[in-house]
Amino acid sequence: MNVTVEVVGERSHELSLADPTYADLLSELGLSPHEVSVMVDGRPVPEDQPVETDHVQVLRLIKGG
Repeated sequence: MNVTVEVVGERSHELSLADPTYADLLSELGLSPHEVSVMVDGRPVPEDQPVETDHVQVLRLIKGG
């Protein structure tokens, strides 16, 4: 499955994974589910759900200074 993952305020990534969960997408980007929220159509989704869309937004909750 090809998925565009947009890290809000940063950049977009094109990922290709077989049957991924949202946690798999975060792992590919080196992000922890404790520091981000995964959004689909403006709504948060659980990290353990299978990905059923081709565009995902990731919103960082914690960012170093």
